[in-house]
Amino acid sequence: MTQAQETTTTSAKPQTNTRTLVGRVVSDKRSKTITVLVERRVIHELYGKIVGRSRKYHAHDEKGEYKMGDLVEIAETRPISKTKSWVVTKLLEKARLA
Repeated sequence: MTQAQETTTTSAKPQTNTRTLVGRVVSDKRSKTITVLVERRVIHELYGKIVGRSRKYHAHDEKGEYKMGDLVEIAETRPISKTKSWVVTKLLEKARLA
């Protein structure tokens, strides 16, 4: 294989190192955008206690099919807007009705 052929075959592979996170939808008020709360547990550096940390991510929802309370998986992608660089990949669990 020549150098030119090697570069075309390697760039054609799908990206496998995409970051994915699982979180709960906390807002679906904007069109094509949802807010996902991702919670994680970490060990406190000094005291060794397990503490909860959370962060909100804005994710792209093209069809507007995800509602508040749904458990979704989001994946990192190119910047879509100023605050939105994540896209919803799949629905893991529908929201429970009260």
